[in-house]
Amino acid sequence: MAFDVQTPETLPPIASDPPAWDLSVGLINATVQLDQPTGDGTRTVGTGFLIDAPAPDGSPRTVLVTAGHVLERMPGKQARVGWRVALPDGSWRFDPQPLDIRGDDDQPLWTRHPQRDIAVMKVDAPEAFARAAIPMGWLADSKTLADYEVGPGDEMLSLGFPRGLSANRAGFPILRVGRVASWPLSPITAFPTFLLDFTVFPGNSGGPVFWTDRARRRPGSPNEPDHPFVAGVLTQEVMVRDERLELGVVAHAEYIREAIAEMDAAEAVGP
Repeated sequence: MAFDVQTPETLPPIASDPPAWDLSVGLINATVQLDQPTGDGTRTVGTGFLIDAPAPDGSPRTVLVTAGHVLERMPGKQARVGWRVALPDGSWRFDPQPLDIRGDDDQPLWTRHPQRDIAVMKVDAPEAFARAAIPMGWLADSKTLADYEVGPGDEMLSLGFPRGLSANRAGFPILRVGRVASWPLSPITAFPTFLLDFTVFPGNSGGPVFWTDRARRRPGSPNEPDHPFVAGVLTQEVMVRDERLELGVVAHAEYIREAIAEMDAAEAVGP
């Protein structure tokens, strides 16, 4: 979830094209930090990731996905997106750039899913990031988890910037592992979110939750997926009163698809 952190303005910050089968590396490259300085030395921080979602007319388009509340808690017209630049010596430079998130009329430039805490918006990403954007086909649909019998005990991976921290000075996201802690997971119309057993920190909200063949299945699982997929978006941590239960809430990836469809419909109608 977005929050204010006491960290320097020079935050720590895509790698060369990953093998198509390696969703872990692919999503690391496609995941970025979102932040907005608050003016008192703190920042509101969240996580976003990029999807290759062609426009209805087939033209190329890169879409930023995050949790809706991440952008809503940034009151200014511009946020910063943490692009990264590859250097000739193999190192990387963190290169945050302004991102318009509200228009001159202060209206949001993103589209929020009507029921879920998911927001999407078209972005003009640097070429390397546009190439690294995850294909729409890697998003789980409403039946993926049921088809592959994904359930309690299965491992999922998540990327984010807990408390505004990066994995290194280049600004790459931190990879975390957790186990599915919910049952049942479908139909998603009845169970639109599921729980992941891992510690969630402010700044993780909006990060992708995904499965790859490198994640271990629970013992005896009969039906292992034969391809990687993004299962959902981390939207919040579970708290009872002031006690953290070390559980994350994940909104199914199908709602990313629906939010993009909402964005397309709104653009078709016009202002």
